[in-house]
Amino acid sequence: MKLGKILKEARKEQKLTQLQLAGYSGVGVRFVRELENGKQSCHIGKAIQIVSMLGIDIHLNGKKL
Repeated sequence: MKLGKILKEARKEQKLTQLQLAGYSGVGVRFVRELENGKQSCHIGKAIQIVSMLGIDIHLNGKKL
């Protein structure tokens, strides 16, 4: 499953709008929209802020970020 789809599902499960998620995460709503739609050039630092806000764990090579 792609990251954007995972984030969108988690946001909706938590009953957050893109605007609310952007505000809570300190990023713009445009960034949230583009990230959820799979834009490949999104900044990784901002993407990790969104992931963290939604309470999603990321594991790389068995290590949790």
